[in-house]
Amino acid sequence: MDGQSSSTESSTTQAVTSKAFTGVGNLIKLLPTGTVFLFQFLSPVLTNNGECNTSNKYLTGILLVVCGISCCVLSFTDSYTDSKGNTKYGIATTSGMWPSSSDSVNLSDHKLQLRDFVHAFFSLIVFMVVVLLDPNVVQCYYPSFKSDQELLLKILPPIIGALSSSTFVIFPSKRNGIGYPQTQQS
Repeated sequence: MDGQSSSTESSTTQAVTSKAFTGVGNLIKLLPTGTVFLFQFLSPVLTNNGECNTSNKYLTGILLVVCGISCCVLSFTDSYTDSKGNTKYGIATTSGMWPSSSDSVNLSDHKLQLRDFVHAFFSLIVFMVVVLLDPNVVQCYYPSFKSDQELLLKILPPIIGALSSSTFVIFPSKRNGIGYPQTQQS
């Protein structure tokens, strides 16, 4: 009887662990990690390490707009496997996927849903928090903001992180965006 109890606890622990890892994997797919990496890489160069002149401000502004759009658009990308076993990528639309395939694959399961817009919004919010706390951008656009940044650094990321993480768990993604492995749809 003791062996059965241990086996039940072990399988329960494995199920909880598996669910947690699946949740973390889904969260990683939804956060704008590639976009944040690109921003972190280019921000010091375009802001001249926070010593901006007018051209630096315009270039940084363009970077912010492009990265913000990227955060949103990537929330609408998906992939599927065609009849030949090749992975194809596209953007979800109201009627399925674009570009559509000439294959006999049914793409109507890939239609836009409310959760796609929720994911895009929260991905953009997470990116905006990263931008707001970047010292180069703050020094470039709002040099007097530096004193308030410490309080924001302590409060804003945990609040936005908890809110967006909870939202991503409540509205899990069924999309396999660009750059992520193909998973089974449930």
